[in-house]
This record gives sequence, structure tokens and C-alpha cells, in this order.
Amino acid sequence: MHDNRDPHAGQPVLTTGPGPADARLTMILMHGRGASAEDILALANEFQPKDIAYLAPQAAGHTWYPYSFLAPIVQNEPGISSAFGVISRLIEAVRRDGVESQRVAILGCSQGACLALEYAARHATRYAAVFGLSGGLIGPPGTSRDYAGSLDGTPVFLGSSDVDPHIPLERVQESAEVFRRTHANVDERIYQRMGHTVNKDEIDAINAILHVSLSR
Repeated sequence: MHDNRDPHAGQPVLTTGPGPADARLTMILMHGRGASAEDILALANEFQPKDIAYLAPQAAGHTWYPYSFLAPIVQNEPGISSAFGVISRLIEAVRRDGVESQRVAILGCSQGACLALEYAARHATRYAAVFGLSGGLIGPPGTSRDYAGSLDGTPVFLGSSDVDPHIPLERVQESAEVFRRTHANVDERIYQRMGHTVNKDEIDAINAILHVSLSR
């Protein structure tokens, strides 16, 4: 039954690749507004390492939260907290399979990127990697970014356009600086006139990070 307080609980999680216990890395894939788990799982076909377990949760109603990520956070609740609960339960499930956080990567596109980045900032630990494609940390301008903990050298990739109609350049830059303060290894790439999409350079960068993470 749908729970208005936890709207994304019980939604499907699509998977591909080996099971987490048999994979060298597990990647949680967060789709964007109006998209689906199938859509984001298709992106995994672009990634070269084949020994990664991919987990793609589906948002209720194809949106994780109703308003812009720049809106007051309370206006986007309980969607944001429910989405974080989805990520936390997936991480806990793979931990029971013996997969620690340093073997877990989180990737999101657009609305999913905002969630992936905000989750990692709020739950700082050593991850395999965090990838935010066209996204930034959540909340209106002036939101406190006093996050506790350390990402302990986690590779964090931020890719976005300088003219993205949904993601202000200033927020991407602010997010990169926040992750540097939380001891992440940040790769921030701003693409001229790209718009709201994913490009080959981003895919190549993700593949490079995944190869390094797999060899650690």
C-alpha cells in the first residue's frame, strides 16, 4: 500500500550485472524527474567494466520530489527523505552481502544527481565513487552546508552545462567546493552550451574512475 509519508518505499528496484556479493563494485543508479529505472539502467550499458552490480530504484510517479531542487527543502518532503531511505536500504542490503561502502558507487542524473550528491554529503564515508550528472546539492541559495564527516578521498564527479536551464552553474561550483571540504577527490567539468544532457566525455570520465576503483 502506498505510504504518503514514505512514497518511494516498496517501489521496484531493477538490477543488471552480477549479484552484489559476486561483483567487485555495486552502483546505485538514481533516475531523473519523469524518467524511470529502465532509463537509467540503460546508461549502464555505456560503462565498460562488466563486473559491476547495478541497482536502479524506481521513484513513485516517476519523480523523487515535486519541486525544483532549489526550493525550500520542506516543500520537497517527504520525497527527499523517502529517496534517501531507498538509498540507505540498498546500501544496508549489500552490506549484509559483505559489500562495504568503499565498494559502493552512487550515480544520478538530473533530479537523481541532486539526490546522489546530497545523500553522499549527508552520509559521508568512503564510497567507491559518487557521480552527479547535471545536478547539485539540494536547497535554496544560502542553505547551510555544514556537513559532518569525511568522504575520505572518494572520487566525486560533477558534470554539467554552463547554461543548463535547471541547474545553475553557481550551484555546481558550490557543490564541488563543499565536496572538496569534505575531503573528496573532486573532478568538476563544466561543458560550454551543452544543455541538460549527458555527453561522451562524462561517460569516459566515469569509465576511467570505475577502472581505477576496480583496481584498488
